[in-house]
Amino acid sequence: MDLETHYATGPAEHTRLARTPHGRLEYLRTRELLRRFLPEPARVLDVGGGTGIHAEWLAAEGHAVHLVDLVPDHVAHAAGLPGVTAETGDARDLTAPDAAFDAVLLLGPLYHLVDATDRARALAEARRVLRPGGLLAAAGISRYLSLLETAAAGTLTAEQVAPISRVIETGEYDGHVGFVPAHWHTGTELRDEVATAGFPDVRVYGVEGPAWPALDAAGLDRFGTLAEAALRAARIAEQDPQVIDVSAHLLAVAHRPH
Repeated sequence: MDLETHYATGPAEHTRLARTPHGRLEYLRTRELLRRFLPEPARVLDVGGGTGIHAEWLAAEGHAVHLVDLVPDHVAHAAGLPGVTAETGDARDLTAPDAAFDAVLLLGPLYHLVDATDRARALAEARRVLRPGGLLAAAGISRYLSLLETAAAGTLTAEQVAPISRVIETGEYDGHVGFVPAHWHTGTELRDEVATAGFPDVRVYGVEGPAWPALDAAGLDRFGTLAEAALRAARIAEQDPQVIDVSAHLLAVAHRPH
């Protein structure tokens, strides 16, 4: 299944981060980390930005946001958000001119690009359209996501042992807990890919931290009472090399050299 078909036939993308406790935690932590590093105000290119989940709040806070996505329905939705412009496009071949943006967000493309060469092209394009000193924020999915998700839910079956072990070893995710085939990262791998693309001093953060499986097990009804403790845990462990990969998502932050 290609990406456009997946997103056209699956659950609505614009509600994705609200449907599960770990999705809500991902949204809060991604927003927190972006606010920490974004210059004010910034020209932001949101590549693979979907329906504008993050573009919407970024524009509301005064950033000039242009969104690029492969899926025309996503682009149409995002273009209707106040302060957001949008176009259909590919992370590997952006239409933007050189050095046009203060910040580039790659919050989806790197895990959808299963070939390392394609990920390198997307990172090279992000570097090209960034001004010197501009911010890159690039997300990956952790190789340990399905292990932690199925173990916490009590749904880890004998049949899942092999594919879960394979994704941990290789990063090759085959869809065994839903979603399309993808590439899942370790924190070290994500840092090395961004650094190889010409970004020195890459910092990788665990987004959700260690408590997200417990939040999912507790359910949405308890999210309001448990979220603050989970956020504190994520902040404590966000760069701990012993813990970072237990986050469901990873976020690499770097700046284009001057």
